[in-house]
Amino acid sequence: MKITDIRVEHRETVLDPPCYAAWDPEPRTRFAATVVRVETDEGVVGVGSGDTMAGFDAYRELFLGTDPLATEVQVRRIESVGFHAGRFWPLEAALWDVVGQVAGLPVATLFGGVTDRLPVYASWCSEQPPGRRAEDAHRLVDEGIRAVKIRAHPRRLRAGVAAVAAVREAVGDRLDVMVDLNQAWRMPGDVTEPLELRDVRRVVRQLAEYDVAWVEEPLPYADVEGHRLLRADNPGLRIAAGEMLDSLPQTLALVEADALDVYQADVVLALGMTRARQLAESVRARHRRFTPHTWTNGLGLLANLHVAAGVGAGPYLEFPDDPSGGWTPERRDFLLAEPLRPDPDGMLVVPDAPGLGAVLA
Repeated sequence: MKITDIRVEHRETVLDPPCYAAWDPEPRTRFAATVVRVETDEGVVGVGSGDTMAGFDAYRELFLGTDPLATEVQVRRIESVGFHAGRFWPLEAALWDVVGQVAGLPVATLFGGVTDRLPVYASWCSEQPPGRRAEDAHRLVDEGIRAVKIRAHPRRLRAGVAAVAAVREAVGDRLDVMVDLNQAWRMPGDVTEPLELRDVRRVVRQLAEYDVAWVEEPLPYADVEGHRLLRADNPGLRIAAGEMLDSLPQTLALVEADALDVYQADVVLALGMTRARQLAESVRARHRRFTPHTWTNGLGLLANLHVAAGVGAGPYLEFPDDPSGGWTPERRDFLLAEPLRPDPDGMLVVPDAPGLGAVLA
């Protein structure tokens, strides 16, 4: 089998009303997504999405005529291009979609087949008043969701802690609660300095009083010792990070330093599917957890789901869903014919179709 063409299509949907993501300097009024199609000489077409694929046109010829089933070679090829250009991991997702279709198996089975479903946590993107978050938490419990992640903006930590307290008071231990400080990276043009370590230590201690399951991205990735100190300060609480860290050696250096409890590399934004599997196996050998970041679109969420189910990620899979902030499955999954939704038990089920099982709109 040979690759005959790679088509990159850019789509966009209008967000009216806007989406108010805590990490965005301005509310989002549009949501763009890129679809990658890998076409083959045997008529099999794979699809993927995630990163923008900006600049890929200059490197398309390197992949044409090559074998889409030689996944390790293709990953190395993508990595060699990535050194000079961008993160082209949506292409790898499309290649695995081809492999799954040829094998007649879901990609999750090819990645290990540990499970065919994972419990999700609702990942909220916006900052909301404590009363609203208490209402939202009741809705999640009624829908069978088992966990939620709350944003605590580094410049408005008191409000973030208040939202955590309101959710815990509203639903007790019926929801596991995670908190994201979004300190590890910035949106383009945002030059805000991260909080000092002493301030992070203070807020993490406060959050530990509410029995949070983990605190996410509390520090810049380079502060390895700071992450280790937070873990030592709070032995009953997990520290999670790594969602956008795109270097496998640097990520594995965090593993070797035992800096984190939970590693979160996104398979279509950060490390790719194959390298994320390597990461998952490495952290499992050390009795730590892997569960990927999934904030792209429905097709990107599917790629992360397949890898996560294949390797047995956990304890939960991220499921971006925050109607109060303007983010819903319908908006997130506008590329798909039908939005992805958890079942009544709060589980996201892997499609049983060969490949990624994506049906595009």
